Amino acid sequence: MFGKRILILVAHPDDEVVGCSASIMRARANGATVSALYLTNGCLAREVMWPWRRAHYTEGVTRRRHEAEQAATKLGLQPVGWGTRPARQLWRELPRVFEEVRTALDQLHPDQVWVPAYEGGNPDHDALNAIGAKLRRRVSVLEFSEYNYFGSNVRSQQFISSDETVRVISLSPAERTVKRDALKLYASEKSNLSSIDLHQETYRPLALYDYSQPPHQGTLWYARFQWVPFKHPRVDFTSPAEVSEAIMAFLSSPEVLRTDPGS
Repeated sequence: MFGKRILILVAHPDDEVVGCSASIMRARANGATVSALYLTNGCLAREVMWPWRRAHYTEGVTRRRHEAEQAATKLGLQPVGWGTRPARQLWRELPRVFEEVRTALDQLHPDQVWVPAYEGGNPDHDALNAIGAKLRRRVSVLEFSEYNYFGSNVRSQQFISSDETVRVISLSPAERTVKRDALKLYASEKSNLSSIDLHQETYRPLALYDYSQPPHQGTLWYARFQWVPFKHPRVDFTSPAEVSEAIMAFLSSPEVLRTDPGS
């Protein structure tokens, strides 16, 4: 099912490892070239950080970029762009992100694009999945499950709903080792990567979603700790309704409808 010229749309540096490191290696083993477009710097915005840590913002961004470069080298990925926007901003800037993606497609001419699944793991992931939906008449699009909280359970590499299109890769011992080592390269995200399943990866052709609704009706992964009574930087207080509203505004915008070949 893998293409020969693959472009991975990476919401945050580390998603390429979490979602599809073994798939990258298998695609490359079959002769594919695999490129990665990183659409955020992966770090919280300076103003969201604790005040006493804001002076180290640039240092943190540089560190995350270095980690991503090391992981790309390990997996044989070709980085083709580095986003400067902070994490949690991608879903707020969908028209601009869409233009960056279209520019990359025009330059690289991939025959396949990989995106995160629409599963409520992160607002940026869900928004990037919607961009994938606007590309599918132009190019083959696969979505990869990373993590979700469907049924109030921590789930990794499992789609919320399964069907006959789902493909599950069982990682070999060697692939598990590479994935584990690549995750360790993201030392700045160590506390967030401990729940990642190293035994399988799961993907399918991009499903049809109702983006006007959250991925599922229970508590989404990123909303698990929104009960915290103060604005803790590590807690994403984004409302799922806000994300759905932003996605639907993007999908129905005149510019997207006029220029997108999938309209």
